[in-house]
Amino acid sequence: MEKKTYLPPKLLFNGHLQTVYPAIFRKIKLLTPYVHERIITQDQDFLDLFWMRQKSDKLVIISHGLEGNADRAYVKGMANAHFSENFDVLTWNYRGCSDQLNKLPKMYHSGATEDLLEVVNHTSKDYHEIFLIGFSLGANLTLKFLGERGSYKNIKKACVIAAPLDLKSSSLHLNRLKNALYQIRFMRSLKMKARAKHAQYPGLFDLKKLENIHTIYDFDNLITAPIHGFKNADDYYEKCSSKNFIRNIQIPTQILNAMNDPFLTTKILDKSIVTNFDYVSYQITSQGGHCGYPNFSTKTYWSEAFAVNYFKS
Repeated sequence: MEKKTYLPPKLLFNGHLQTVYPAIFRKIKLLTPYVHERIITQDQDFLDLFWMRQKSDKLVIISHGLEGNADRAYVKGMANAHFSENFDVLTWNYRGCSDQLNKLPKMYHSGATEDLLEVVNHTSKDYHEIFLIGFSLGANLTLKFLGERGSYKNIKKACVIAAPLDLKSSSLHLNRLKNALYQIRFMRSLKMKARAKHAQYPGLFDLKKLENIHTIYDFDNLITAPIHGFKNADDYYEKCSSKNFIRNIQIPTQILNAMNDPFLTTKILDKSIVTNFDYVSYQITSQGGHCGYPNFSTKTYWSEAFAVNYFKS
């Protein structure tokens, strides 16, 4: 049983340290190696899936964050925590997050629930109980997915961590000086992928404009929104923010956010977002950082034990 409140190691005394330490220094060896599967999507593109199987009838599907993939420490830590508790585990890479470039003139985004549906549909016939976990962008994706459907076949529960419930405020929050390093790192990676996609589809967007932008908001305005059918960044954020979908969720769902998460705003860290919802609970811890909750004493992080206990309760 995890402690009721997360207490960080004394050396990791703020949200930035609790975010950066596990991202850089945490090394995870999987309890069993991933088994890779590539599935073909309805639109004839592909998604890469990574399995940890032990003949369980319970499956956990883990969705990663912005510019993440199945190999990130936070994903593998969560995978190990559930595998050790007799769940099968499936992690997956969004379009553009694998080593190979996807085929179509689009990438992934915070509201691309059609791809999560592909993954769930692919697995649902083999499992009596399915549980969803999402981190950050994947948290928004998971909540939107559930809100669009209300409930779905074998999905029993969901737990999302570091959820940017209001995409615009989170995006603009990264423009603050204290968050500059996160934004620089994201932009370096996003621009590299965008250049590769432009080489594949030269008319997709204005490459010169790409070189002159420096924020996630501007990237979403120039590329994410128009290539996925939105008018602009504001339209994309409004139509994909999970805060607009969670009232329709009809399976037990737990949101876990940290008050000192550098990516989240007061607009997001507001429990009234889920007031009077029957199925959605919102826990805000004072500490934890972004996809963090690190500790030095055990291999399993507090957030991982939290999710396991929620699913088993």
